[in-house]
Amino acid sequence: MFKRVISSLICITILISICAINASAITDDEISAPAAVLIESKTNKVLYERNAHQKRACASITKVMTLLLVMEAIDNGKLKLNDTLSASAHAASMGGSDIWLEEGEKMSVNDLIKATAVASANDAAVVLAEAISGSEQSFVAEMNKKAKSLGMNDTTFKNCNGLDEEGHLTSAFDVAIMSSALIKYEKIFDYTSIWLDYLRDGKTQIVNTNKLLKTYNGITGLKTGTTDDAGCCMSATAKRDNMSLIAVVLGCDNGTSRFGDAATLLDYGFSNYKVQNLNLPKEATKAVEVKGGMVDKVDLMCAEPGSVVAEKASSADITYKCNIKQDIEAPVKIGDNLGTVTYYSGDKKIKTCIISAKTSVEKMTFSSVVSGFFNAILEL
Repeated sequence: MFKRVISSLICITILISICAINASAITDDEISAPAAVLIESKTNKVLYERNAHQKRACASITKVMTLLLVMEAIDNGKLKLNDTLSASAHAASMGGSDIWLEEGEKMSVNDLIKATAVASANDAAVVLAEAISGSEQSFVAEMNKKAKSLGMNDTTFKNCNGLDEEGHLTSAFDVAIMSSALIKYEKIFDYTSIWLDYLRDGKTQIVNTNKLLKTYNGITGLKTGTTDDAGCCMSATAKRDNMSLIAVVLGCDNGTSRFGDAATLLDYGFSNYKVQNLNLPKEATKAVEVKGGMVDKVDLMCAEPGSVVAEKASSADITYKCNIKQDIEAPVKIGDNLGTVTYYSGDKKIKTCIISAKTSVEKMTFSSVVSGFFNAILEL
């Protein structure tokens, strides 16, 4: 009887271990995409990657950058949602997915964004690009400039909509980075979450190319793309509780694989990771003594540490060490580095924040003492 109980316990332990392994890892055969990445959107921490920096065509996922520049233009007042734009001959000549704009046809910025985000309209994307930069060519230069500023080192854009063109390349990692930048403009979700809508006073129906909107819990966007060179691609964004994830898959054989891969990556992220807020210790913002100054203390300041992405399975507590310089001597200028707060998960360092001077302290000299004396008299 005792042996049977022991055997049963061993079997249960093995089953639990197998389940734990399946829950915490993605096997190679679960993701069909030749290039993929999963990141947490606030920290851009990579949670999974496969050939994440491999340069590839990305089809209409290109429009993530186009929409990012559009949202920036709206934010700085260069464009307004109710502005009416006219389609140029160049815009009307676009092939692939479009809304069949005719040369001279007018449409609001709001509807053009909707067409670009929902229907992946190549012609609408060009109209927006020309409105911002004067020509698609000039706009593409801005796209590449923005890519460089975001650290997208694998990317070169040749057009604003993702039609196949030699040298028009990016990577799964870079797509994730520009997707992260775009969703900081939460207004974009008003468009990327649309399943079905209408343009031209109801005459033109548009349906979202992102089928996960109908099937995935927490999906918020973002963009699909398909061309001969790129295969089936996707940048999928989803949010549950306080965690937002971005899954990018490039080069899938078909749409089913694209959506399946993206869902698998998102499931993995939500099942195995959590966002944990960090607290700022009081000693990082209190006053400390200064030697040889006109005042004997200087106030400290430290930026809020924000949050970190941690494994759910980890039992390690988040701890911190506050290291403030000893024997601080005047003069002290605002912003001077006076220490650090370092956060740890177990023994692993996860984040460091700089503690700096919030106020300045003048060095005590004969002239400063005399000046201070006379100023005090004048205030009497």
